Amino acid sequence: MSYTPPAVWDYETVKSQNGGKFGGTNRPTAGATHQQILPKGSQPYQLYSLNTPNGIKVNILLEELKALGKISGFDAYKIDIMKGEQFGSDFVAINPNSKIPALVDMTTTPATPVFESGAILLYLANKHQSFIPQNMSKHTQMLSWLMWQMGSAPFVGGGFGHFYAYAPFPQEYPINRYAMETKRQLDVLNQHLAQHTYMVGDEYTIADMAIYPWYGRLCLGQLYVSDTYDAARFLAVHEYTHIIRWAEMLAERGTIQKAQTLVLQAIA
Repeated sequence: MSYTPPAVWDYETVKSQNGGKFGGTNRPTAGATHQQILPKGSQPYQLYSLNTPNGIKVNILLEELKALGKISGFDAYKIDIMKGEQFGSDFVAINPNSKIPALVDMTTTPATPVFESGAILLYLANKHQSFIPQNMSKHTQMLSWLMWQMGSAPFVGGGFGHFYAYAPFPQEYPINRYAMETKRQLDVLNQHLAQHTYMVGDEYTIADMAIYPWYGRLCLGQLYVSDTYDAARFLAVHEYTHIIRWAEMLAERGTIQKAQTLVLQAIA
């Protein structure tokens, strides 16, 4: 199928052609589409999220902090992105980018909203001085790998995952392009973990928590798998033995098991 881009892209012209899993929710503008009142519980942290890889990152840290006794708990609410709940007025007030997860710290006056999963991890780790190295060299390594994940995951989720699993129909060029980049990233990670127990030497940090829900779960066969597609097989993840070793180690943690199956309350 050939395609010649127009001189100026126009949403009104193409919106009827949008298809795939997210075709009906995406739009080229920001801001709220409807009024919304988000529920608030009694816990110090209010989480508005979904159990996607980006959402699970924050679930893990909250469960780890709870297990350590650093926080009493948190209230977790589901933002159903297929229903457009991320475009509600209260959620947009917390996160103007309309993406999950978003967090509100109720212990400050006024309450502190935090958006972007990496920012939430850094905020909580710094506030509670947990899972964040104090040694400057290790701290810098942790930041480097955290930023690597934040910058790389869109190629895996928005690129490979979208065209492999969610697009209206298979397209050879984008699938090949993003499969190649995803395998390159997996090789970067595999080579690093061949020399390190965790992302930062022998210290479990928020870098592991950020990377595991994407690359760890992918190599454990938990991402982009259905009756019709299987990303782990397609990408031959059995080649990445060091990632698998690391992922299986993390998957044994009770906190991570809870995080992956966290019950999120409906907002309405």
